[in-house]
Amino acid sequence: MTLTPDLLLHAYSVGVFPMAESRDDPEVFWVNPKRRGVFPIGGFHLSRSLIKTLRQGDYQITVNRDFAAVLDCCADREETWINPEIRARYIDLHNQGNAHSLEVFRQDQLIGGVYGVVLGGAFFGESMFSRQRDASKIALAYLMDRLAQAGFTLCDTQFLTPHLASLGAVEISRASYRSQLREALDIKADFITPEQPEPQALVQRMTQMS
Repeated sequence: MTLTPDLLLHAYSVGVFPMAESRDDPEVFWVNPKRRGVFPIGGFHLSRSLIKTLRQGDYQITVNRDFAAVLDCCADREETWINPEIRARYIDLHNQGNAHSLEVFRQDQLIGGVYGVVLGGAFFGESMFSRQRDASKIALAYLMDRLAQAGFTLCDTQFLTPHLASLGAVEISRASYRSQLREALDIKADFITPEQPEPQALVQRMTQMS
């Protein structure tokens, strides 16, 4: 199957997303889970240890600084669904403004990040990675704050893992997901606009929201 940016965006708009069996498998298939993982906006769980890590502030958060690097780091694991065609098409989506990355740097080293696709007020989280302890949690905390400040109403995690559940993600039915998706597509949200909060401000705001 040949992917195009328009085909990908249409797929997301109707609740499906692409995967490959492995990085070496050229075939792409569509996934439409019966149960969907989502992060309720404002429902990110800050543990005491994560609050401490965030307050230390020994990291830098950037947005869209190196989308391709985040994508490659997410694919740099023993098993991945990101094959060359999927990689190329998500870079296309990024170049046209429909896919974004949030990076975590420490001493100019990329240590964590997350990327996803944006349509209206929906953010479709695709993957994340961590090179140092809690780096992906830091990325998710700043991502969820950004989505809330920008007016997003849906954060799709595709599947619910124990790790995501520990941070506040939940599982909903396909029907409930599609209902939330329809509402989110009618919203205009801007991923780029929100200012990056200082660590203490982030912790305070997210503690009040949760």
